[in-house]
Amino acid sequence: MKKIGIIGGAGYTAGELLRLLINHPEVSIAFVHSTSNAGQPVTSVHGGLLGETDLVFSDTHPLEDIDILFLCSAHGHSRKFWEENERPEDLMVIDLAQDFRDESEGYVYGLPEVNLNRIEGAKSVANPGCFATALQLSLLPLAAAGLLPKGGDINITALTGSTGAGVKPGATTHFSWRNDNISVYKPFTHQHLKEIGMTLKKLQPGHGATINFVPMRGDFPRGIFAVTTLDCPLTEEEAVKLYHDYYKDAPFTVVSDAPIDLKQAVNTNKAIIHVEKHGKKLMITCAEDNLLKGASGQAVQNMNIMLGIDQRTGLRLKPSAF
Repeated sequence: MKKIGIIGGAGYTAGELLRLLINHPEVSIAFVHSTSNAGQPVTSVHGGLLGETDLVFSDTHPLEDIDILFLCSAHGHSRKFWEENERPEDLMVIDLAQDFRDESEGYVYGLPEVNLNRIEGAKSVANPGCFATALQLSLLPLAAAGLLPKGGDINITALTGSTGAGVKPGATTHFSWRNDNISVYKPFTHQHLKEIGMTLKKLQPGHGATINFVPMRGDFPRGIFAVTTLDCPLTEEEAVKLYHDYYKDAPFTVVSDAPIDLKQAVNTNKAIIHVEKHGKKLMITCAEDNLLKGASGQAVQNMNIMLGIDQRTGLRLKPSAF
């Protein structure tokens, strides 16, 4: 039984991580760190866990007492944490922030559908961003086959739920503003483009396509729905086969022959993909839960891979029936 520690325990990703790990058969939670909530029951923040756990937030984080550490604090805090703390030599670390997604400091980029073998032997994994996961999964089969355009554009529009902005309320996350509302933010400049570009260039170094990414805020709490279009020489039948073949051994990436919707993926660790052709354009739609496959679920998936156990352990989640 491996012992787990969580830093940044009061956020949405930590709450989802706790929901998964308290029922995981191979681990136990040693501490959940949150300075601002120290001494309070975890359920005082994560109310959905009432009756599931008696854990209390801690203001200490004894790293020598655990086997695996999850870093769930805001972007930039992970590097600061290691500047202030000494890391035990055998400690495994999974960082959910963006600090090490460039694979600096020995971190492996934790997208299992492309880096499975590297994650298997890793001690440090940088969990991908939520948008980055959906967008890369939409394009990996094409990049691996050398079929991304040599020039021209890849156009992507994607909507995300309000939980993607974190727990702390803001002008664009407050219910009265977000409800019955949709808006664009960070068009063409979103920070996840950097990690997307890194992965695609490794798979297809010669591609020269420009990724035009327009993120949008949706009026729902969780989930990402992404639509990608690009020129592609494959027929629809060839493209569908390419995606099925690429993901045939990926337990959480599902290729659907029928059009998809967001509810199929929400509350699961699945990314669901549909491919169809319109003239010269290939359209790829992808649905995922931003807090699960886009964050905490994928972090547990990475932990399972690092521990050498079935990727699906603790992650057999089911969507709503309606």
